[in-house]
Amino acid sequence: MDFPDEVVEFVARQMNVPAADFEFYECSGRSIEYHRAQIREHLGFRVCSVQDAEKLTAWLAGNVAHAERNPDRVREELLKRCREEFIEPPALDRITRMVRSALHTAEETWFTTVFARLPEPVRERVLALVATAPEAAEDADRAVGDQDEESVLALVKALPGNVSLESMLREIRKLTAIRAIGLPAGLFADVVPRVLTGWRQRAVVESPSHLRRRSPESAVTLLSALLVEREREVTDCLVGLLIATVHRIGARAEQKVTNELINAFKRVSGKENLLFQIAEASLAKPGGEVREVVFPAVRGGEQMLKELAHEYRTKGPVYRRTVQTTLKASYTNHYRKGLIELLGVLEVRSNNSAHRPGTDAPALGHRAPPPAIPSPPRSARPISKREARLRQQVEVHRAQRKPCANGTRRHRSAAKDAPGMES
Repeated sequence: MDFPDEVVEFVARQMNVPAADFEFYECSGRSIEYHRAQIREHLGFRVCSVQDAEKLTAWLAGNVAHAERNPDRVREELLKRCREEFIEPPALDRITRMVRSALHTAEETWFTTVFARLPEPVRERVLALVATAPEAAEDADRAVGDQDEESVLALVKALPGNVSLESMLREIRKLTAIRAIGLPAGLFADVVPRVLTGWRQRAVVESPSHLRRRSPESAVTLLSALLVEREREVTDCLVGLLIATVHRIGARAEQKVTNELINAFKRVSGKENLLFQIAEASLAKPGGEVREVVFPAVRGGEQMLKELAHEYRTKGPVYRRTVQTTLKASYTNHYRKGLIELLGVLEVRSNNSAHRPGTDAPALGHRAPPPAIPSPPRSARPISKREARLRQQVEVHRAQRKPCANGTRRHRSAAKDAPGMES
C-alpha cells in the first residue's frame, strides 16, 4: 500500500511512534485482513460486493460518464461515491474495469439515442458518406449534387484555403452538401460540447473503412457529430470570407487607383499667378485663339496647363468616382458570382434597428419577383429614346450600388452592436 509520507508522519505523531516503523508492517496476509475488517467495522464501511460494483457502474454510466469522458475524473467520482455509500474502494484493477465499463455503456446509450432521433432517410444519407456500394454512392450524389469527383466526406473534412473566389465557392459547396443531408436542428441539444467534440475528432481521424466496420448506431452518431460541427465552422468561415472579400475589393480598388494617380501626379505651384497671367492675356486679346493667346502667357505653356487639370482630377469627388468605378468592375467581372451565392446560403440578422437596412439588403435579392405587368396593346405608343435611356441609367445605378452596400455592411459590422450572422 502506498501512503503519502505526510500522512504516515502525521499518524505516527498522533500515536507517538517512529514513522519509520511503518515500513515493517506486512501488507499481505491474515493480519492486514483482520485489521481492515476492524477499521471497516469501526467506521461503518463494508466490502464492495458484486451487486455494489454493478450499482456503482450503472450510476457512473447514467450520471457521470454520459457527460465526462476522462477516465481519471470518472475514477474520482467513483471513489467519492464509494465514500458516500460507505463502501470500501475496490482494488485498482477492479476500479479500472468499472470505469471502462461505465464509459462504454454511456457511449453506447448515446449512440442508440441519437440513432433513434434520425428518420430512416437521413440515416441512409449519413451512412452513404462512407458506403462503397455503387447504388449508395448514387444516392449520395443525388442528395448532395455533383461534387466534382470529390467525395462528400473528403469535402467536409477539408480545411478552407486562402481568401479567394475559388475558396469561397468551395466553402459554399461544402455548406450546401452538409445541409443536403437533412440533420435535425436540435439533434445534439442535450449532449455536452466536449463529448460532441470528441465524437467529431474520432470521425475526422478514422478512415471510411474503419467507420464502415462500426455498428450503424455508432457510425451514424460520429458522422452526424462531424457534420454538425463542420456546419458551424463552415458558416463562420463564410462570414469571415464575406468580410475579407468585400474588404479586399475595396482595398484593391483604392490601391489600384492611388498607384495610377501617384505615378502621374505632379503638384503645380503658383496657381494664383497662373490665373492672373491667363486673365491678363485673355483680356488683352479677347478674340484670339487659346493656343496663341493663353499658352504663351503661362510659364511652361500647354504642358503646365495639362498638369494643373490633372491635379484637379486627382482630388475630391473625382477620385472617389474613379475608385467606385474600379470597385464595380472588380465586383462585376470576378466576385459577383461568389458573393451572390454566399449571401444566398447565409442568413443575416441584427437586433439593432440601425443595422436593419444593411441586414435586410441580401434578402431583397431572393424575394419573389413582382407580378408581371401586362404588356400594352400593339396599338400603344412605343417607348421613346429618352425613356429607354433613363431605364438604362437606373439599371446601371442599381448595379453600382450592390458592391457599395456590401462595403457599408462591412464597416457597420465592425462597430458596436454589429449585426450577427447565423447559419
